Amino acid sequence: MIAQIRRSINNTYEAFCEDGRPYRLKIKGKVLSVPRWEYNPIAVGDYVEFCPHSDSEGLITGRLERKSSFTRFLNKVSLNQTIAVNMDQALIVSSVKSPAFHPRFIDRAIASLSGCDIMIAINKTDLGMDEEEREVELYESLGYKTLLISVKQGDISALLPLLKGKLTALIGPSGVGKSSLVNLITGSSQRVGDISDKYNRGKHTTNHALFLEKDDIRLIDTPGIREIIPPLEEPVMLRDAFPELRAIDCRYSNCLHDGEEGCLVSSLVESGVIDEGRYEGYLSMLHDLRGIHERMIRNKW
Repeated sequence: MIAQIRRSINNTYEAFCEDGRPYRLKIKGKVLSVPRWEYNPIAVGDYVEFCPHSDSEGLITGRLERKSSFTRFLNKVSLNQTIAVNMDQALIVSSVKSPAFHPRFIDRAIASLSGCDIMIAINKTDLGMDEEEREVELYESLGYKTLLISVKQGDISALLPLLKGKLTALIGPSGVGKSSLVNLITGSSQRVGDISDKYNRGKHTTNHALFLEKDDIRLIDTPGIREIIPPLEEPVMLRDAFPELRAIDCRYSNCLHDGEEGCLVSSLVESGVIDEGRYEGYLSMLHDLRGIHERMIRNKW
């Protein structure tokens, strides 16, 4: 039988079959063949094969191929953690203030997504916008659908039509209003957190990914994340997560735009064709990735 994972807690998985029957599943021994760099073999959104042993419980025997994923690197275990999969699109939620707008978080979230369309929502526009307008224009020029919303004022009319008929993963740091947005869309009662006065950032309220739906809108609400390290992968995949870098035709096709011979990017940054902040953020991620690779080699991983 096949079911889709809706919630994952302590190696127990809540899933639904296509006919709507719910099951509580566990993994049968070590039957899943997954890459050794994966921290969790099953994520919310996965389709799994399982053998039922009662009307409500069963054992997972296989994982079907994924079409998309949101994955980050976990330093504490030196493995990739996949948080949500098989979504049609991802909505990265940021805020104007409280917590402050953080475009480099958005860039890291984009670099941690694969196989799906990406949209960006800027919440709390009722607090007023300033330099955020330039960033919105930048992301739109790169091909990302960007929406200005105010959950507090119930102003999400531009967003709702884009969610219908699709499975959307919601991604954002704590405090930007992601849980409030989910509540507004679905009528659910996800716990809403406060903002830390000391650091002007959110306190965690959602501690695991959760599949929610209402009518023809389906969401995967992911945990609030303060910092994202993109997943351990080939550096060229990180480069290609930046449309403006992917499009540059340097002397060598495998150029990572980090000072290599014949690289054109530095001159394009100086002339303003490529945004300096995004490029510096890319280099930071690239150097992080190289450091992880070196550490893995030293530890004979």
